Amino acid sequence: MEKSLERYSRQIRFSPIGEKGQLRLSEKSVLIVGIGALGTVLANHLVRAGVGLVRIVDRDYVEMSNLQRQMLFDEKDVNDSLPKAVAAEQKLKLINSDVEIEAIVADVTVETLPDLIEGIDLVLDGTDNFRTRFLLNDVCFKNGIPFAYGGAVSARGMSALFIPGKTPCLRCFISQGEGTGQTCDTIGVISPVVDIVASYQVIEVLKYLVGDEAALRGTLRSFDVWRNHQFDLKMDSSKDGCPTCQLKEYPALVEEEDHVTTLCGRETVQIQRSEKTDLKLWAKKLEKVAAVHNTPFLLRVQLDEGERLVLFPDGRVLVQGTEDIARAKSLYSKYIGG
Repeated sequence: MEKSLERYSRQIRFSPIGEKGQLRLSEKSVLIVGIGALGTVLANHLVRAGVGLVRIVDRDYVEMSNLQRQMLFDEKDVNDSLPKAVAAEQKLKLINSDVEIEAIVADVTVETLPDLIEGIDLVLDGTDNFRTRFLLNDVCFKNGIPFAYGGAVSARGMSALFIPGKTPCLRCFISQGEGTGQTCDTIGVISPVVDIVASYQVIEVLKYLVGDEAALRGTLRSFDVWRNHQFDLKMDSSKDGCPTCQLKEYPALVEEEDHVTTLCGRETVQIQRSEKTDLKLWAKKLEKVAAVHNTPFLLRVQLDEGERLVLFPDGRVLVQGTEDIARAKSLYSKYIGG
């Protein structure tokens, strides 16, 4: 016990936490979905803070372009082609042996989520696409689990803590389909904004886990650190007819995901988007980061990673050069978003 008190002594001396709060943290369990830019910062803070169980899940592998902002990874992880969850687990266990760390290499879907949230007190968003965020939002509100949302791209960030029964949900502020298609891989991101977003998430999470709910910010915070803008939107009422927190329909749990198919013998995965594709618009978005060939019938995109994307007006996207569905979905999220 004395060893633990010494480890957390500066945190315990912070009166809103104290010894009682520290004990509460040690009894809590959190799930971090996505161990990339946001997720590595989230995990680092929560493991160092002494949260009892930190479960991390990610489907991707460490790449060289990750090292600019994904703080738990290094060049050896890239050379070893380690899954992000595994590489993060190895680092985190060296940071704090008091904390139980569960690393899961998996895609987050309607089917996998029930096991992932088992025994979890709070879910943190470390993802890079709104499809998964809406899925997390709906599963959390259905099961009464708080959801710490965060997003970062370019120099912009957003964060909020959504609590079922006490606050509106993500759908009250962002409608499904409103995503701009902007991702870190298409318009870039600077590392400081990632750290700021994740820190805002963790601050609210710590308040909630130690039981100091009166101190919660209670807003959806958005900001641009390059242009020095910040705006707080109060979370005091739900959107009329919200299908999640008012009607309790949880559409992400009943809607079919974009249909994903491996095309036999072609080293290609097909993803059928639910919306149509404007080829000219996507050519402009993607020509900044990849070699693009546009025709009236399709858009062919050669990626630096080696694979190719082929976009069709009817919403189909072919990921050519792989039969690995997880890899295809990862590339899809990077360049198309969700």
